[in-house]
Amino acid sequence: MNVLIAEDDAVTRMLLKQLLMSGGYEVTESEDGASAWKVLQSIRVPVVISDWQMPDLQGPDLCRKIRSRGGDYIYFIMLTSNTGRSSYLAAMDAGVDDFLTKPLDAIELQCRLRVAERILGLRHEVQRLEGLLPICSYCKRIRDENQNWSSLEGYIEKRSKAEFSHGICPDCYKKHIEPVVGGPS
Repeated sequence: MNVLIAEDDAVTRMLLKQLLMSGGYEVTESEDGASAWKVLQSIRVPVVISDWQMPDLQGPDLCRKIRSRGGDYIYFIMLTSNTGRSSYLAAMDAGVDDFLTKPLDAIELQCRLRVAERILGLRHEVQRLEGLLPICSYCKRIRDENQNWSSLEGYIEKRSKAEFSHGICPDCYKKHIEPVVGGPS
């Protein structure tokens, strides 16, 4: 798993990188929130560990930008020396998932990353299950969340921008149409 570090202090960034790499993680580094945001535009990273206070774009603001863009969920761990309920509440309001306090503790980092992996795995499973369509084996109608059955086309059109046009494939033409209208003359 690739972890993006957003940390302006070079010593803390190097220590965090070493701890992550020794735990088997791939690491992408950035020296502030603005450069971390640029990195996130070009690669998929499931976990971000960000310092709170950085020049240009602080940790909570980086988290807000990530949450507002949508797409795959990114687990966000805030690295901070700020303690106290008001700091935690402000970070949670920004969308932060978890916290690490400075100075770094290797065991605590491992624990936080295990939680991140578990949460991301559960999100993936929920997305997979949400993608399952309850479809009738015979008539191919779909059951919606209210237990009503509707056509496949109607179900998909209602939930996406897809539109359907209809035709008849060659196999179905031979099987269903030719017996009624007669074969080719």
